[in-house]
Amino acid sequence: MIQNPSRRAVLGGAGALAALAVTAAPAAAQAAAWPTGFPLPNGWLPEGIAIGSKPYAYFGSRGNGGIYRVDLRTGEGTVLYAGAAGQIAVGLKIDRDGLLYVAGNTGVARVHDARTGEVVRTFQLSEATGHFVNDVTLLGDRAWFTDSRAAQLYSVPRGRDGAVRTLPLTGDWVQLPDVNNANGVVGTPDGRALIVVKSTPGELHRVNPRTGHATRITLVGQDTVVNGDGLWRVGRTLYVVQNRLNLVSVWDLDDRATTATLRTTITDPRFDVPTTAARFGDRLYLVNARFTTPPTPETTYDAVAVSL
Repeated sequence: MIQNPSRRAVLGGAGALAALAVTAAPAAAQAAAWPTGFPLPNGWLPEGIAIGSKPYAYFGSRGNGGIYRVDLRTGEGTVLYAGAAGQIAVGLKIDRDGLLYVAGNTGVARVHDARTGEVVRTFQLSEATGHFVNDVTLLGDRAWFTDSRAAQLYSVPRGRDGAVRTLPLTGDWVQLPDVNNANGVVGTPDGRALIVVKSTPGELHRVNPRTGHATRITLVGQDTVVNGDGLWRVGRTLYVVQNRLNLVSVWDLDDRATTATLRTTITDPRFDVPTTAARFGDRLYLVNARFTTPPTPETTYDAVAVSL
């Protein structure tokens, strides 16, 4: 990750620059030696992944809402939160203050301490049935959650005060029955709006977080992003994980995020229905949900990394 130079580096002049030249190559070589794939616990039923400023990845469980943390440097992991019967963890995002926001599918959102796994706060976003709270992103002072089965978003405060806000989707948004609609979500490059992928039929929408008005983003180079799941954005580059197609489509956004032009697609023989992605350094890490494989307690799961 890019960091601001230290005061010593700024004041050190040529000597500091020389030291940087000597150490840069070993540091890059060390990062390159990190594993590009690692196992998750058998039967974990993963779907979401979150990575913050430190080299740790967090994976939620659809089976019991547990959280598994992996050290990206070694691939070794541990169960951070054991979960409980009836809990679900799908989309995740980690904040700079060490809080992990988790979409809970059955109308629930949880906030965990990313160091201990402790549940800090729980929000009831919707009724437990007829909804699918699927993914989450952080924008401004709110965490925003999608609902795949209802034409609305939810937001919760990134702090101790404040209540749940429900935001109905209007404008170009047309909710389809009995299928997953809203799925992955990220902020626009200017931070003024949200980008939501509509898995069926495969659309991207720019959503005004104050009014809920959705404007369909024009796609150039590919007609749809069908099976669009997790989203990740770096500057004006948008990565769309198209899960059952086993690919990530890479798009260039215009300055207002109203048009997306296909740049390339990323595929890998290790993909097995990847659902969500997160970046660390020059790698994109994806979790294989293996939706086409019947789950058992012994079913294996993993995450893989591809170069950007």
